[in-house]
Amino acid sequence: MRGSWQERFVESPDVLKSSERPQTIVQVLDLEIGGGDFITMAGPCSVETEFQLMATAHHIRRGGARILRGGAFKPRSSPYAFQGHGLDGLKMLARAREESGLAIVTEVMSECDVPMVAEYADILQIGTRNMENYSLLEAAARSGRPVLLKRGMMATVADLLRSAQLILDHGNPNVILCERGIRTFETATRNTFDVGAIALLKHISHLPVIADPSHAAGHRELVPALARIAVAAAADGLLVEVHPNPDKAWSDGEQSLDFAGFDEMMASLDPYLALRGLVLTEPERVRHMEAVG
Repeated sequence: MRGSWQERFVESPDVLKSSERPQTIVQVLDLEIGGGDFITMAGPCSVETEFQLMATAHHIRRGGARILRGGAFKPRSSPYAFQGHGLDGLKMLARAREESGLAIVTEVMSECDVPMVAEYADILQIGTRNMENYSLLEAAARSGRPVLLKRGMMATVADLLRSAQLILDHGNPNVILCERGIRTFETATRNTFDVGAIALLKHISHLPVIADPSHAAGHRELVPALARIAVAAAADGLLVEVHPNPDKAWSDGEQSLDFAGFDEMMASLDPYLALRGLVLTEPERVRHMEAVG
């Protein structure tokens, strides 16, 4: 069976599992992504204000997240939509890391910005629109930071693995794959969540795989269910949008969980994680749930 996968993904040989490389564990601060813990990355689509970011960081930390996500540079469908605070947003993310202890993941959109973003972020995110921006992938690889590679909205699994192979080819083994839904004929959700891709990637690749149910769903009511599905498909973690007041969010509020919704989602994951034998909760989340419950 393994030979057939090698033949199918012949252009990406180094991302496939082998006896010498059964699983890559990406080290981020004191975290191991792809190891024995399920890692949740959460936070707002866009860094808006210091208050918004700090409130979110402290809440998601208490709720069990280990990495804070937030966009300083935002690739938007409309040129008139909020495009992010840029360097000021990066500085706010760095202050949030100092106060909360969370690692930081944020998107980089241009190879020219890679050194600046790498100075502030612990993980560089390559967004769906840039999955095949090879100049950007090369620059991100050379930064030495772990790279979170989102699947392009119209990319096949083979396309995703080719982009991951390029990063490995440029000397960076720390790649995290992300399934965030793909564009199909279905319009009821923002994208079509390809849970089969998660199961396939976990079967054939040694790279960690996480899921982004927020962009897959486009509707906050669906995010917890898709998150549970991702756990059942053996994902190594989640990337979820959370905002103190989603209805007032500057971007993607319709798919962002509020704080109560985030807590409920995290609690709902526990039985699914238990079936996989993973750590259910960190002590800080247990204390928080006892305090509010």
